[in-house]
Amino acid sequence: MNNINPLLLLDYYKTTHNEQYPKGITKIVSYYTPRMSRISDEDKLVMFGLQAFIKEYLIKSFNEFFFARPKEEVLSEYRRVIDHTLGKGIVNYDKIEKLHDLGYLPIEIKAIDEGTRVPIKVPMFEITNTHKDFAWLVNTLETALSCSLWHTQISANAGYRYRQIVNKYFDISVDDDVPRSRALGDFSMRGQESCESAIKSSAGFCLSFVNTATVPAILFLEDYYNCDCEKEPVAFGAISTEHSVMNSNYAVDGDEISMVKRLLNDIYPANGFSMVSDSYDYWNMVDNIIPACKEDILRHGGYIGIRGDSGDPVEITTETVKRLWDTFGGKVNSKGYKILDSHIKVIYGDSITPQRAESIYKILVENGFACNNVLLGVGSFSMQCLEQDDELKPYTRDTFGIAIKATYCEVDGKPIQIYKDPKTDTGNFKKSQRGMCVVYRGTDGNLEYQDGYDTATIDSFEGENLLKPVFRDGRMVKEQTLQEIRGILHEGKF
Repeated sequence: MNNINPLLLLDYYKTTHNEQYPKGITKIVSYYTPRMSRISDEDKLVMFGLQAFIKEYLIKSFNEFFFARPKEEVLSEYRRVIDHTLGKGIVNYDKIEKLHDLGYLPIEIKAIDEGTRVPIKVPMFEITNTHKDFAWLVNTLETALSCSLWHTQISANAGYRYRQIVNKYFDISVDDDVPRSRALGDFSMRGQESCESAIKSSAGFCLSFVNTATVPAILFLEDYYNCDCEKEPVAFGAISTEHSVMNSNYAVDGDEISMVKRLLNDIYPANGFSMVSDSYDYWNMVDNIIPACKEDILRHGGYIGIRGDSGDPVEITTETVKRLWDTFGGKVNSKGYKILDSHIKVIYGDSITPQRAESIYKILVENGFACNNVLLGVGSFSMQCLEQDDELKPYTRDTFGIAIKATYCEVDGKPIQIYKDPKTDTGNFKKSQRGMCVVYRGTDGNLEYQDGYDTATIDSFEGENLLKPVFRDGRMVKEQTLQEIRGILHEGKF
């Protein structure tokens, strides 16, 4: 539904606010801020997704579905929808006509670099109008910004959480030249709320890993983050079977071993692949069928990944590694941990929560195995929910209290610092900044902010304001690449 007039991508009440602002208002400045955390061990949120939103909505959608359309067509559509669903005579449509006549989007956005882990209460970006007649437009864009960014950013946070687990156990047990970005993969697409949600979520996860099952995530990253899968590691898929494949072949062959050998010798003789192995009796596959194919596996030109898909993922994964070692052996790496023969691996996808990932790695290390013996997959549950303190904590916009709040305006040329500070806010997180803000690094290197400025005084801040212009009057003025963002997030150690 991206072909909708972008001024209809909002909550109804946003259509009426122009008439409610003080007369003579010529400027509004607002800030997008994660205001709190419902995750006990997380006080930062990854800045990501703004560049994509700007290109997709503020540039493409406004140009194609607003400015490029005949003015009367745009106005007629807007009137038809609003008059028949909100009521006639409530909204003044002159503002829409004036914006169309202007011919560009009079908005400026200043933002922290994407890939930055931003502390709670520190603004991620500032948005304001560049033309005095369009102060109303600033917070009109809040709805689309909020619903487009929060899940993308939380998925980036989820990927970063998994990457820290990988880093911890790879430091202990895996040779330093083994890519950590290949340790986990995103298997979440089919369980997401929509195709768009799946794409953006996977893009966020891919800031920390390059394995994904979400094909269009690569196109999204190429379109919006200046990368090219032909020239660099944007993300990678994997060859894998599914139950329909294994079960239909079993029905025809009358056994499972025929398909295993066909995969190894005929279909993928030179390519690594994973094979779902629990259709009937997983341990029979591991203990009998796979050993019977040992010669085929050892002369294979790639690897076969034995993939469990039921039972306790921790037990299934770790026990499979032990049993395959007994069958195939392997070598000991430079850190003294065992690695299975390169022709065989263990894979478990779709059910690997952070707790399960850590448990799997911990058990492997305790038993002398390197953690890169297994490839793990993260399903939609972990992009939507975190299990913590024996509770399921769903991810929503409110997980980090994300909001865009106006903190400064100008009325008849007078600068006014505005704010909210509800006495009934028992959670103590809805208090906004007051006035214009600067974001800077404190003496300890952490991001901090300082408010209380106006347009005349903000340049007096003596340090570097990390809120840099990225968009102005319909055009990008600063862009980042995927490679740069990954480098920022992982401090040059992607």
